Amino acid sequence: MLSHKRRSSHITALRTMMETTRGRGLPLPPNLSRLYGAFRLPTPRLGLHVFSNFVSTLDGVVSLQVKGHSGGGDISGFSGQDRMVMGLLRAAADAVIVGSGTLAADPDHLWTPQAICPELGEDFRRLSDAMAKPRAALNVIVSAGGTVNLRLPVFASRKVPAMIITTARGAKQLQRHRVPDAVQIQVIQRGSGEIPAADILRAVGRAIAGKRVLVEGGPRLLGTFYKARLIDEQFLSLAPQLSGRERGDSRMSLVMGKTFAPRDPLWGQLIDVRQGSRLLFLRYSFGK
Repeated sequence: MLSHKRRSSHITALRTMMETTRGRGLPLPPNLSRLYGAFRLPTPRLGLHVFSNFVSTLDGVVSLQVKGHSGGGDISGFSGQDRMVMGLLRAAADAVIVGSGTLAADPDHLWTPQAICPELGEDFRRLSDAMAKPRAALNVIVSAGGTVNLRLPVFASRKVPAMIITTARGAKQLQRHRVPDAVQIQVIQRGSGEIPAADILRAVGRAIAGKRVLVEGGPRLLGTFYKARLIDEQFLSLAPQLSGRERGDSRMSLVMGKTFAPRDPLWGQLIDVRQGSRLLFLRYSFGK
């Protein structure tokens, strides 16, 4: 969930408390290296490396689900450091996957590092050049029903390559409108209902040259990936605030719509910790 629209102009460096040795170091330009420290990310020989990123309160809420306050900014306190980390992960990714609910929560957004952290836009551009990435990450919108506005910037601006993954029923809905030439439509051959995470990854894998895929949610979409054991790493920014819940409210946690413990517990391993001015930046490995 996004909506980090109140932006602070000054971003301070994170303090590295625990650092992973997994993967190859990315060629961060000096300013990003100063702000984040060393950044390693695996590149698998086979398959895709799938990672997710969210910001959460101490009591596990990632979205307040209140109009005007449903995005990550209200959770992070509009942290510039959190936006910096989000931008870094997007810069490293070859595709960013979000659900139609996340798109609806921030309809004017593009899933690029510059869109979330424009003050570091030149640094992210230098990182992309150093990684020999010719264009922005593929923006993938998952919508089973095909009920998305094709006039939104992610589809109509031509600033990012875009793909809609939908069902046969959703494709019929999309065909009622003019689909921009630059937008790919991938139909999972199912009449309707939830699109399996494995099918999403197969479609994305065919469309990108690289192997790194970032899942930015929402929580229901992320739940399908965790249920299929398809998340390799979870980046979690922990904000020192309590949200609280009332009986029956709609506030969302990191994973929704799927359950694990006690019958099917899913444990991760803490591999990296960075301390921010207010937030704690955690990284967990979920080995397949």
